[in-house]
Amino acid sequence: MNARLRWVAGGLAAVLVAAAVIVWRQAPSVAQQAAPEHPLDAAPVTAPPERTQLPEPTREQKRLARYDKDKDGVVSRDEYLASRRKAFAKLDRDGDGRLSFEEYAVKTSDRFAQADSSRDGRLSAAEFATTARKPTPRKPDCAAKPDEEA
Repeated sequence: MNARLRWVAGGLAAVLVAAAVIVWRQAPSVAQQAAPEHPLDAAPVTAPPERTQLPEPTREQKRLARYDKDKDGVVSRDEYLASRRKAFAKLDRDGDGRLSFEEYAVKTSDRFAQADSSRDGRLSAAEFATTARKPTPRKPDCAAKPDEEA
């Protein structure tokens, strides 16, 4: 009978342990049982929404935006020709609405006169070399970080 009593006591202990585990898992924690002191404390805490970044506009979208002055999503003929009108107005020195050859070629004429250091109406190889356009530096693809001072 001693052995039978041990088996019954062991089985009863196992049932009690299993019941305790079930009760413990279903019981709310102490933090959940405490009443909030402030109404805002009762609101569930959620992570802030992630910021969605808009995709970078393409090269053509940027170009369209430069021409589309009234921002209606299309480029009218007047918008398309506006840059040419400005360039024409700069060249039309006398403002008569016509370009003479001298007005049209003023930059080239000035460049020739500046390069012709001998003032003989001709450009030597050395003088001609001074008329070459300077290459414009390309912008780097990525922004360089400024050096940090120690």
